[in-house]
Amino acid sequence: MSLFTVIILLAEYFVSITWNGFTGRADFRWEVATLLIALSFLPATIIGFRHTSPLLRGIYAVAAVWLGTLNYLLFAAVAAWLAAGLGLLLGWSPPLRLIVASAYGAGLMAAAAALVNAAWLRTTRIVVPLPHLPSAWEQRTAALVTDIHLGHISGPRFLRKIIGRLRRLRPDVVFLSGDLFDGTTIGLDRLVAEWSSYAPPLGIFYVTGNHDEFAERTIYLQAVEKAGVRVLNNEKIILDGIQLVGVHDSEGGHPEVLREILRRARIDPASPSILLSHQPRNLPLAEAEGISLQLSGHTHHGQYWPWNLVVVRVWGRFAYGLHQLGRLWVYTSSGAGTWGPPLRLGTRSEIVLLRFVPAPAATPKG
Repeated sequence: MSLFTVIILLAEYFVSITWNGFTGRADFRWEVATLLIALSFLPATIIGFRHTSPLLRGIYAVAAVWLGTLNYLLFAAVAAWLAAGLGLLLGWSPPLRLIVASAYGAGLMAAAAALVNAAWLRTTRIVVPLPHLPSAWEQRTAALVTDIHLGHISGPRFLRKIIGRLRRLRPDVVFLSGDLFDGTTIGLDRLVAEWSSYAPPLGIFYVTGNHDEFAERTIYLQAVEKAGVRVLNNEKIILDGIQLVGVHDSEGGHPEVLREILRRARIDPASPSILLSHQPRNLPLAEAEGISLQLSGHTHHGQYWPWNLVVVRVWGRFAYGLHQLGRLWVYTSSGAGTWGPPLRLGTRSEIVLLRFVPAPAATPKG
């Protein structure tokens, strides 16, 4: 029995016994149905890598939403027990039915709000100072789009929504820092075809994320290239005076491999450099090799409470937003899409619009 199955069984059991115990009512048909829905997520995910159908996508979507809802009902159950225990400690008989109904109602409302919030795509505008910025770039903008996760839930319609927003924002260049796909290997050309209808002045550039490497990544790269997107295969190009380096997720996770790629790129300290790398890791190495700005995603900023708090503990200040490490600026996006439960609470779905300004000259020491 997998760890996933054990966790789901325990969560479903705790939520059920809390409701039954506080209300004195039990409906095992509902309990069995929700358990089967939750447990269908993993097989639907695995089968979806190689097969697709409306029924399979529907099962995956319902299971994903229920898993997110179960998260909030689990905390609601804990809150109900705490409230009842506090009442007993204070010497009064707590209204158990009212307590559990209020707690579970709040949990369901939180899940509904998170579902709506995840579908609300925002634009985050930031200004980044870059050293030796060419004058032509002072009036330009770049869009960072990460973690779209095209697949079981988000498809061509979602990509059209993103591209529609990009058309209104009118960036000069678009950077795709990984997880364009959700891992499925079916219908990739159809999923990304909309990119072929959109051409910003300086192009669209892409590197893989971990979900784009669940299978042989060549099939993902071929679909992206067919749609007119420029794949950066662990290489550097010069983009009208800015050094643009793209490193795929597998290589970006190995310090020695990443160091070799960056040294082979021969970063020129006399001009700004941007690194596209899916995860905000090995940052001291990128800083030491002279990168000016790294653009990443992957973390989803935790996606929904309370996992956003966990992600901050894991990734520190680089879990989300613009931060600096020595001479290196890092922007980690929370992503345009979602993975698993299509919920966001305490985070936002975003497209990032970057405007570059010249960095002030360093003051000589001494």
